Amino acid sequence: MTVPTLDNKSSLDKVFTLLSKIPGALMIIPLLLGATINTFAPGVLNVGSFASALFRDGTGALLGLFFFCMGAQINFKQTSATLVKGAAILTGKAFAGGVIGVLIAFYMPEGTLWGLTPLAVIAGMTNSNSALFVALTKQFGNSSDRGSVSVISLNDGPFITLIILGTAGLAAFPLEMLIGCLLPLFLGFLVGNASETARKFLSSGEALLIPFLGFAVGRGIDFSMLLHAGLQGVVLGIATVIISGVAAILFLQIVFIITRRPRATRNVISAAAEASVAGNAVATPAAVALLDPSYQAIVPAATSQVAGAVIVTALLVPVLVVAVSKWQKSRGISPQAEEEWIISGRSSKLPATSCVQSTNTADQ
Repeated sequence: MTVPTLDNKSSLDKVFTLLSKIPGALMIIPLLLGATINTFAPGVLNVGSFASALFRDGTGALLGLFFFCMGAQINFKQTSATLVKGAAILTGKAFAGGVIGVLIAFYMPEGTLWGLTPLAVIAGMTNSNSALFVALTKQFGNSSDRGSVSVISLNDGPFITLIILGTAGLAAFPLEMLIGCLLPLFLGFLVGNASETARKFLSSGEALLIPFLGFAVGRGIDFSMLLHAGLQGVVLGIATVIISGVAAILFLQIVFIITRRPRATRNVISAAAEASVAGNAVATPAAVALLDPSYQAIVPAATSQVAGAVIVTALLVPVLVVAVSKWQKSRGISPQAEEEWIISGRSSKLPATSCVQSTNTADQ
């Protein structure tokens, strides 16, 4: 008798392994499944009880719990250098997405650009893939790059999108509903920063909820709309990498200049790694529509456009990071030099031997 081992994966395990290689698959594959059911058998989940409560009507509850778990991962116990870097990148990305979205809403015919809705533009361009960010900064950056994700993660979920839409007058959010939307995120933040154990426990909940949330959001999408929005998703993805990536780099460079950083320490790898769209951004249009029902009609289109941008940016951002890394290296700038400068107490002058050693390390 053959004894099964851990190395003998089932066919389903192999399928999951293959799917895991697709950018944003944890959100996008369930979303496609939900859209398939909604397109070809929309009544199949109207059986009532737990099935309907979870898979048909669970968007609001799943979003609330997801934001609670997400808020717990925001950690502000970081060094000042990390906080400044994260704040500059977050501001640059939010500024770019907000300006482009508002310009489309007010100055483009019918409030769209090539079919792109302001909701999709703001939700996608102001958001970022934290997992991709950490992976890229781990390979090409330093500890301050990786640590800045604690600040940058504020753009996860609808928080930045709600602020921009509300400030620009593009949406009307009753105060109590806005508080109700942000309260789970804030409570999660309090719990996560009060207890490291709670943060680690809730981190698994964040990943667990994503496929269920993807399916629930997909239940509101028809395939005809998803296919129609494919090209717009590609355009949104390319625009996000170019516009929000450049904006994040410029904002970080401005901070470096204002603070008179030594040239060799002006490392912008983290800003380039931020030019992506996260899978969780796919849920933002639905979250906005829960607060302002006037957006309900464009949720399917906006969701599809953001989903397309998730995949495109996941493919393009690593290319951007490699290009920026080579550009920095050719100018004597390196993440290692920056880290040594931070560790040494931000001395106004880097030792020449330190710069040479850092550059050599980066070349390896």
